This record gives sequence, C-alpha cells and structure tokens, in this order.
Amino acid sequence: MITALALLGYAVCAAWCVPALLAPLTRRGASVRAGLAAWLTAMASVLVSVAVAIEISFRTVAADWPQLTQALCRSVAGSACTPAVYRSALYEGGTAALAILTTLLAAVALWRYVHRVQRSRRQTRAHAEAARLVGRALPDGIAAAGGVPGAGATWHRPAAAVVLDDPRPAAYCVAGRPAAIVLTSGALQVLDPPQLGAVLAHERAHLAHGDHLLQTLTQGLAAAFPGVPLFTRGAAEVARLTEMGADDTAARASSRPALVAALLAIATGTVIPTTGIPSPGAGAAGAAGAALPSGALPAAARAVPDRVERLLCPSTPARSAAFTAALAFALAVLTAAPLALTLLSTT
Repeated sequence: MITALALLGYAVCAAWCVPALLAPLTRRGASVRAGLAAWLTAMASVLVSVAVAIEISFRTVAADWPQLTQALCRSVAGSACTPAVYRSALYEGGTAALAILTTLLAAVALWRYVHRVQRSRRQTRAHAEAARLVGRALPDGIAAAGGVPGAGATWHRPAAAVVLDDPRPAAYCVAGRPAAIVLTSGALQVLDPPQLGAVLAHERAHLAHGDHLLQTLTQGLAAAFPGVPLFTRGAAEVARLTEMGADDTAARASSRPALVAALLAIATGTVIPTTGIPSPGAGAAGAAGAALPSGALPAAARAVPDRVERLLCPSTPARSAAFTAALAFALAVLTAAPLALTLLSTT
C-alpha cells in the first residue's frame, strides 16, 4: 500500500510541477522531437503511475480489506492511528466511500477521453468529406508543389488539395481516408506560387508525421483531466511543437523566407513579398516584426509570432544540443522515477 501512495504522490507532483520545468525548454522549439518526447513521456509517466497505484489498491482490497484501512490510517495519522480508529464502522465507511469516489472519477475521466476522441474523429471525417464535395480541386501543377523530403516511409499517397470559396485566408489539413488539404480562395489571393508551395509542404508534413494523432491524443487527455496543468498545458505545447516541426520540413522543401512570407500573409490577410523577408540571421526578427500590422496576429494561426522568430533566428547547433541534452535528462527522470519509487517502496 505504501507503493500505491508513493506513486500517487509522484503523479500529483509531476502533474502540477513538470509543466513549469518543461515549458521553458520547449518554448522556442530548439529540439522539436526531444520536446515532444518529453511532454508525451511526462503524460504517460503520470497515467501509468496512477494506473499502477489503483491496481495495487484493488489487489490489496481483494486480498485484505482491514490491511488497506490500517495502511491508509497510519499513513496519515502515524502512531495515533489505533485499532479503535481504523476498525471503527465510521472510518471503514469513509474509506469505502473514498474508494467508490475514486473509481467513479476514473470512469468519468475515461468516458470524457473516449467521447472527445470519437467526436474529434467524426468531425474530422465529416469535414474532409464536405471539403471534397464543396471545394474545387487545386490545379495539378500547383498541387504538386511542396513535396515533403524524406517522408517516403510514411507518406504514400499525396493528399488532395481543394479550394473553398471564402475571402478569409486559411490553410489547413484534414486527416481521414482519404486526407485533404484545404485552402480558401482568400489564401490563394495573398500567396504567390513559392509561398503556396511552402504552405502545401507544411500541411503535407503534418499528415506525413501523423501530427493529427498526437493532437487528438493530447486534446483528449486535456478534456478528460480539465484541471490538471500537465494535460492542459501539455496539449497546447504539443500543438506548438508539431507546428514547428512541420515548419522545419516545409522550410527544407521550399525556403525559410517563402514560408515566413506565407505565414505572415495568411495571418494578416495581405500580400507579403518574399523578397521583403530577410534571410535567417541577425536582425531578422526585428524586420519580421516590422512587416506585421498591429493587432493582426491574435486571430491568426497558432503561435505565428514565435514560429516566425524561430524561422528567421534559428537556434545554433550548440544551443540545440544543450536543449536536447536537458530534455533527454528530463525524459530519463520521468521514465525512471515511477520505477524507482516502486522498487524503494517494496524493499
């Protein structure tokens, strides 16, 4: 029973404290893959710890209910917990009520997660089908732009790109069978061919990397545990990192200036010439900021200012290596901590 309490204590501490430690390491996307691995490992570590603690508790209940009530009482009150206390009907009734409440909360969390995931999948499929029915196909010569280098192992069939008549600039992908990349007529009006190629590469990278699965998973966990910082903040950070990862792939397929200009054009709804975007290097962030109309970004796509700054001022190899090492250490701790607590509690 001590093992179960130790694991629950670890899960609570990790769920509330880890976000404050991981967020500074992943905010700028210096190491996208390591950042994603760290956030997902933290979530898995907490979930596994809670699941093992519950399993140990149920085994203890099945084997010896008095032992469970005694262990719980002494873990709180120590030597003040006498047989007269933990064998009383009032105490045992309260312990039983706590066990029932915990079971109900776990069941509610599971239901919320499954409901959110199923609803997300239904909406995604319906949107993909509607886009294909209502939208018009992007011309083949344009749709072929923006390939995803190195994605042949996971990307077998290009997603169809369709255009919806909407003056608001937008571009996004919809996973499904088959998947679709959706562009609005407003986006086509503000993007030149190289920028459009960068946008298509970005969306195809999302599909090739399976980013929709990660976002569905983490958003489902955020819905299941709405008050837990690790899952609510983690879902947002995973979404940011997947955007940055797709940016990296698109930048390799086209060019950083074209991608930056495309992001700014869609965010602001104005034509942004690629020639006006400086190459990555010193002073690039300031020039990018000057190109943005005041107040235009809050309604734009996710984390556009951070992504633009990151594309124009990429991390140095040394900085990326340092962040990767720090995230690898965090990942090792998050993986080893539950195992260490289990071993220490049983010795």
